[in-house]
Amino acid sequence: MKILAVDTSGPVAGVAVLRDGALAYEATAVNKMTHSVNMMPMVEEALNRSGMTIEEIDLFAAVVGPGSFTGVRIGVSAVKGMAHGAGKPCIGVDALESLAAGLFGVDGVICPIQDARAGQVYGAAFRAGMPPVRLLPDMAEKLPDYLNKVLEAADGNDKLYFLGDGVATYRQAIVDALGDRAVFAPAHCMGLRAASVALLADARKEEAVDYLTLMPVYLRAPQAERARAAKEAAKA
Repeated sequence: MKILAVDTSGPVAGVAVLRDGALAYEATAVNKMTHSVNMMPMVEEALNRSGMTIEEIDLFAAVVGPGSFTGVRIGVSAVKGMAHGAGKPCIGVDALESLAAGLFGVDGVICPIQDARAGQVYGAAFRAGMPPVRLLPDMAEKLPDYLNKVLEAADGNDKLYFLGDGVATYRQAIVDALGDRAVFAPAHCMGLRAASVALLADARKEEAVDYLTLMPVYLRAPQAERARAAKEAAKA
């Protein structure tokens, strides 16, 4: 099976091609250009470098969230369009699970976090594996509330491994709360890899859907909707 996977859910854009379980191509763009500019040229490069055409792809995968509202929509829309044009199925992959899949062989609890703004993180908890073994569902919480839930899910002596773009914002707060129990992934494992998205898609290919069914997954309403609700509540 040939799988094309894309991720635009966070600050980094990624594309990967998986051919019969082996990674044929992967690229990451950390160049501050918008994902809408990067994505399709990256897809074209991925297909060229892996010696494939879009018609040869059997399954298209996109990270459907949680993450940047605009970013998630870009990746999902791109995959919906490609799947529709090629007449092939597609599949949504969870961002936090994909992050956790990139940290393999650790003995402890993997804690992927993304900066959700407004003082919150998108977070979950897993044990290592492919796919990772989920301990906590995806959530949008204030960091202290998230950490309390992680501590409840972990065993008493577990190291807690943090990765994701939320680390840059909350690293010191995590250290202050957890001390040397907190471990931070090295730079090459800190971000979400499109290869992990492709591997998770391959593991769950029986869950593929048509392009009309693929949708973003949000843990909270967009900022504009929350602001409007706050104004309406204030007026009331």
